[in-house]
Amino acid sequence: MRIGYGRVSTRDQNPDAQEDALKAAKCDQIFVDKASGKLASRPELDKALIAARKDDEFVITKLDRLGRSLKNLIELSEQLHERGVNLVVLDQAIDTSTPSGRMFFHILGAVAEFERALTAERTRDGLAAARARGRVGGRKQALKPRQVKLAQEMYDELGDDGKRKHTVQDIASELGVARTTIYRYLEREKRP
Repeated sequence: MRIGYGRVSTRDQNPDAQEDALKAAKCDQIFVDKASGKLASRPELDKALIAARKDDEFVITKLDRLGRSLKNLIELSEQLHERGVNLVVLDQAIDTSTPSGRMFFHILGAVAEFERALTAERTRDGLAAARARGRVGGRKQALKPRQVKLAQEMYDELGDDGKRKHTVQDIASELGVARTTIYRYLEREKRP
């Protein structure tokens, strides 16, 4: 039996291309997760792994659709191997039922992890270079210091009855921002 598994990284991506490739590979059952493999649980992967039996083939379109890291890929591959299930990767023509297929699997997995590490390193280097030039990451401040002071004064202002004269919604409307922005700035002012 051939068990197909696919995954799209975000809910906006369309899994049709993977499903079509798995159908063309004559998979008997197909499972597709629609969330990030790095952060989210993958219930369809769990179901696919449960469905896979001895002498079955576990089919994926690309290595990065299966594992979160090289370690995770190897663990899943070994788990399948221990159960007598062969891993088939369509785009890279890997079939772990052969010694050369297992070797190629490990080489491609290592290259993929190396590529992710290089990307992360380049990102860190780019951020450090930007900071050295005086640029700060993140979005621009929603309020200028004068507006923050005004927001705090309006928030602290009390009416004749001893209650706050302005609601947070009033302050937000006056400054043209969301209430959450006002709360965020008021919290900063409280900190020592």
